[in-house]
Amino acid sequence: MANNTIDWEQEFQEKLRQMHESYNPENRLLRCPFSSPGYHTKIKQADFVHPTRQAADYALALLDGGDPSYRQRAFDILQVLVSLQDQDPSSPTYGIWSWFWEEPLPEMAPPDWNWADFIGKRLLFVLHRHDSLLPEQLRLDIRQAVRNSCEAIIKRNIGPHYTNIAIMGSFVTIIAGELLEDSRYLEYGLDRLRKLLDHTRREGALQEYNSPPYSSIAITELSAIAVCTKTEQARQMAEELLDIAWGMTAEHFHPLLKQWSGPHARSYSIFTERERLTFLQMAFDGRLDVLEGSEPAYDPEWHGQGVRCPDSFLPLFAEWKGNREISQKLPDEGMPLQRKAYTYMTRDYSLGSFNHQAMWNQCRNLQAYIAGDGGEAISLRLRVLHEDYDFCSAVIRTEQRGGNALYGIRFSLDGGDTHVNLDPIHGRTKARDLRIRLEISNRRGAGAPRWERLADNRYEATIGSTKATVTGLFAAMSGFGPFRWETSAGTVQSRSGEYDGSFLDLVLHAGEEREVDFHAMEEALLGFALSLTEPGQEPPTASAERLQDRVGFELADAAEPLRLTLGVKPGPVAELFG
Repeated sequence: MANNTIDWEQEFQEKLRQMHESYNPENRLLRCPFSSPGYHTKIKQADFVHPTRQAADYALALLDGGDPSYRQRAFDILQVLVSLQDQDPSSPTYGIWSWFWEEPLPEMAPPDWNWADFIGKRLLFVLHRHDSLLPEQLRLDIRQAVRNSCEAIIKRNIGPHYTNIAIMGSFVTIIAGELLEDSRYLEYGLDRLRKLLDHTRREGALQEYNSPPYSSIAITELSAIAVCTKTEQARQMAEELLDIAWGMTAEHFHPLLKQWSGPHARSYSIFTERERLTFLQMAFDGRLDVLEGSEPAYDPEWHGQGVRCPDSFLPLFAEWKGNREISQKLPDEGMPLQRKAYTYMTRDYSLGSFNHQAMWNQCRNLQAYIAGDGGEAISLRLRVLHEDYDFCSAVIRTEQRGGNALYGIRFSLDGGDTHVNLDPIHGRTKARDLRIRLEISNRRGAGAPRWERLADNRYEATIGSTKATVTGLFAAMSGFGPFRWETSAGTVQSRSGEYDGSFLDLVLHAGEEREVDFHAMEEALLGFALSLTEPGQEPPTASAERLQDRVGFELADAAEPLRLTLGVKPGPVAELFG
């Protein structure tokens, strides 16, 4: 069957069949391989766990699947889920669930309040779609659990800066208000959604800007509101927000490379995963084919949520109509310097950057996708690695025009190590290895284009018909140096799999563990130029000039020089982004 006429109900039923295999009748939950982001749970190692969220997904899917022989199993799971919620109004975790059956709420570090939204939403789908099937006592229990979730959501009162939870909490309270005929919930949900819409109108973009996973979630959640609500005001607000989310997605999608161009405020993978392309394929509803023969990677959570891309955005996904340039001011995060995102796309590549950001593992701050010899997408991205993991106390400042970018790496005194705020280092750490890396990634077994030395501090990689040229312009870090460049090949790991990698590293330190005290440094600045050029083009000349306690960088673009001036001394993030 052609991919643009995929039978999505059949895909859903196949995923449901796979979920059956994980059912544990002893505790009436799903037994799943353990995985964790490393926070909220104290569980460090386990082969299998019984997650509450996946159990809620399974119970809903059993009822959506329409097989009467599985109804009792769904009822059993729902009864267990209700019993696992904290239902004590005097408790600090009232209305939420733990992540895992094995780890009750008091044992978490800390509990995750998002679970009131996640599981509350699924219970509402059960009531919205299958109310008449439920045994009366279970129906009453689920309605009470939904009320408890609403109370937790209202107490927490997440604002528009946390987009997806702002939307999901709006869904739970709006739909609960309608189903339970509770005007307090309904009015709260409408007000919450209105604040999100006002914030997005004012700022011009969603908070998690151009994030492939978070944009997909936002679209799914907003679609659910539009489909389920009986309140016209809620539907209209959801549809306006959907237009904003779909517009952002469409303008960043490279129709030839089939990649969601950077920069990405949040991302968990290197390339646009098959699951993301499947999501788009489903939303196109037979009008476009982006999977191009690949097997779908369907998520049963999408079932019945009414996700559909508006006709007006299809041309941006469908065909190449010339170079694209996107410059977007971003929502304010309290920094003196306005946040901006910039993306430039040609037939053969896209290059995107944020003008300032921490070098968190989930951020794609300087990200290119480039057509290889066979037209396949090859990734090029910037990282700063501390013990081989992305270092959040490193921050980037960038100026980009077209396929050229100037960027500087500095270090904050109030940043984190592996996470932007969960593990602060207060400007001091120890290191056996610290390096700045430009990483090329290609599909496993295909090999990644190698970096070649052109001159001191100047390297080049040929990717298809595009040349990526990197020039080191300035490097100073008190007490460290001299620095050296290294080129190597290896494996790149991400949630979506393993890839062949080619690495260009400026090594700041490698060897015996030593103290790294940014407070004691008078200077810590590394500056570079990156140019992507097509056949017949030469990269512009790059230069740097020391200006007392600052350094001025310049790319001599033919139209107008590209300039970036940065201070050399570490400081608080607000100062570095001033």
